Amino acid sequence: MFPLWHPAQADPMRDRIEDFQADADLLGRHWAISGDSEAELARERKLFEDWQARLKEVDFAALSADQRIDYVLFRNELESSLAGLGKREEARRELSAWLPARSAIDALADARVRGEPLVPEKAAGSLAPLAEQITKLQEQLKATKEAEKQPQKAPEKKEPPVEKPDTTPVPMPSPYDALRSAGATEELAGSLKRWFENYDGFTPEFGWWVKQPYEETAKALADYAKFLREEIAGVKGKEEDPLLGKVIGAEELQRQLRFEFIPYTPAELIAVAEREFSWCEEEMKAAAREMGVGDDWKKALARTKLHYVKPGEQEKVAREEGREAIDFVKSRQLVTVPPDCEEWWGTRMLSSGEQKHTPYAAYAGHDMLIAYASDGMKHADKLMTMRGNSRPFMHNVVPHELIPGHHLQNFMAARNRPYRRMFSTPFFVEGWALYWEMRLWDLGYHDTPEEKIGALFWRMHRCARIIITLKFHLGEMEPDGMVKFLTDRVGHESFGAKSEVRRYIKGDYSPLYQAGYMLGGLQLRALHGERVGEGKMSEKQFHDTVLTLGPIPVELVRASLAGSELEPGQTAQWKFDAPGR
Repeated sequence: MFPLWHPAQADPMRDRIEDFQADADLLGRHWAISGDSEAELARERKLFEDWQARLKEVDFAALSADQRIDYVLFRNELESSLAGLGKREEARRELSAWLPARSAIDALADARVRGEPLVPEKAAGSLAPLAEQITKLQEQLKATKEAEKQPQKAPEKKEPPVEKPDTTPVPMPSPYDALRSAGATEELAGSLKRWFENYDGFTPEFGWWVKQPYEETAKALADYAKFLREEIAGVKGKEEDPLLGKVIGAEELQRQLRFEFIPYTPAELIAVAEREFSWCEEEMKAAAREMGVGDDWKKALARTKLHYVKPGEQEKVAREEGREAIDFVKSRQLVTVPPDCEEWWGTRMLSSGEQKHTPYAAYAGHDMLIAYASDGMKHADKLMTMRGNSRPFMHNVVPHELIPGHHLQNFMAARNRPYRRMFSTPFFVEGWALYWEMRLWDLGYHDTPEEKIGALFWRMHRCARIIITLKFHLGEMEPDGMVKFLTDRVGHESFGAKSEVRRYIKGDYSPLYQAGYMLGGLQLRALHGERVGEGKMSEKQFHDTVLTLGPIPVELVRASLAGSELEPGQTAQWKFDAPGR
């Protein structure tokens, strides 16, 4: 029987957290027809602030140790959510000049959310001018773009001034802002479509009044989004598309590290990553010597990449490697693997389009996603993706994604303190899988030098992620430099390196996500040393217990295992990194 956490009958913190989750879920569904309108953002802010007030009413001293952890987690989540909301409000303001239809479309959607009576003639009047406004702005931006291409001419003879209408020119968006505006325009188009379909055919006279201005506006929005994405941002769905992102700066990085319970500066974390990177290089050289190529680990890496399997065999390899990893951890009593978890997982091949953003294997709830060459790829791209997913690489990647990595972790999180999944952090989620890469290495899981090279490549890659993403957000490294670091220092194929960097800087998720792999792994390794290394817990007891605590910051996992006293305003204190191995 595998371990499960069973709550007490009454748990004041769990009840509050689940009530909040229900409120947040209901609010999200209530405003699903809109998309970050001012009214929606204001209501979301009120929800967070109301729950902050309710949390302050809790008698912290009367809580159990486990409930105090929940209190700290909930307080931190509300503060983090409010900060994230502020960033969304800021993004709305930043893009306002390039979204002329937003206010009118938001007003229509918000009125529907509030259940206000619809007057078709009035709605048509709101829509009627939008297509012209959007088209006019597009023409202005196009003219400005063309003018910027023209060489500067010598001043000509002055003519008498001609009276022109008083107009304020629209600033040209940066390529990144153009890309963001394109996405926001598509969201507006979706909001408008949902609004239209709710009334069309149901409300008398609606189609007679609204259909024509709606169709014109929908077309203008689609054309404008395409123009912004392709002509201003230069993104056309090709490998040579520019790498676009936004630097957030040291202050914002530090703020986000605080919410992740990481008591280090970005510069200190880069130093940790560089030290780990150097360790990887030395181990790479040792494996290269085993392969008979001296210290030339890049030559050894190139040979290792050639151990790719024939087309049609990649799924078979993933399943074989999955079985081997499961047998390894079970035979050594490292962690409990529930029978259903062991049985219920699958594999899925990634399309060539998906591989532009996910060039290597990944995990998605039940399936291991497998990157491999497809028949529609160019010949060079086929070879690159096959080399980047060779069997020695898969020997390390499969246990990371499946068991004892993400699949086991996900299975247990769904059955133990499931309400804590709201507090999920990459420093635990990705850190757990990376920790197992380290643990398997220490336990001799990799038999051949090629398998060692494959494992070291991925560990080196996680070190590089910290270095290049933090340096990017500190303004110390450009996207091209990030690609060069991955290809020259780590040994990535150019296709994979560009795909990786494009994903890192796009802004879809936390800028600290990539740092979470190695840093979270180091946290869990340090915690293992404290609990197992000092004889306080067995290996299996440690791993099984950690999995029942939920995907929370590792410092709070440590507090739970140690029974540490917490304060209501608890902040990061644990300096988990100790130089030396």
